[in-house]
Amino acid sequence: MPDAFSLAGAAAALLPDGVGVGSADPGRRYPLAQGEELPGAVAARLAEFSAGRHAARAALSALGRRPVAMPMAPDRAPVWPPGVTGGITHSRTACLAAVANLGPLLRGLGLDLEEASPLAQELWDTVLRPEEQLWLARQPAAERGLLAKTVFSAKEAAYKAQYAVSGALFGFDALEVALEGDRFIATFRQAVPGFGEGARLQGRWGNVQGHILTAVVLG
Repeated sequence: MPDAFSLAGAAAALLPDGVGVGSADPGRRYPLAQGEELPGAVAARLAEFSAGRHAARAALSALGRRPVAMPMAPDRAPVWPPGVTGGITHSRTACLAAVANLGPLLRGLGLDLEEASPLAQELWDTVLRPEEQLWLARQPAAERGLLAKTVFSAKEAAYKAQYAVSGALFGFDALEVALEGDRFIATFRQAVPGFGEGARLQGRWGNVQGHILTAVVLG
């Protein structure tokens, strides 16, 4: 079982000052606030969902905000309090949430957590653009699966961050990710509302407690 405090600390280190971070155990059932009920959900889904809301309320408290109910919107995203944006992410064994105050210097936030295991090669054609596969082929063979998983996670974080602005749904091929040390750039290869083709999102990533952790903040 990963150390939630270490994961939360790693997430905070990837994010700018002024972002609140919280953690929870997705295998444990936490109390839900009024309006957050999931009628008919199986026990595992309820535990995961409640952990996400618990982590989000902890993140709000870290931000200096009152922890409130966060029901699920029709698009399944959390309904954040007015003036706040954030993200919730799960693995099988960990859950993290990050929240920040909206403003001219912060329009969106994306956080993704993946187990640090190689991305199955049969998924590469789905997740990776041709340019990314060419880059991957130049990397040491033993590292390619984990690097592919890191690109996958970076795309997930970038997608979550931009969604707060665009509300757009798109596939993996809409973004091209370039890893640069502990940072990455996600470039739009198609235009979506608020982002033209060629627009770039900058993010950071780390490998901690058996997880790949990626974060994108939209300025």
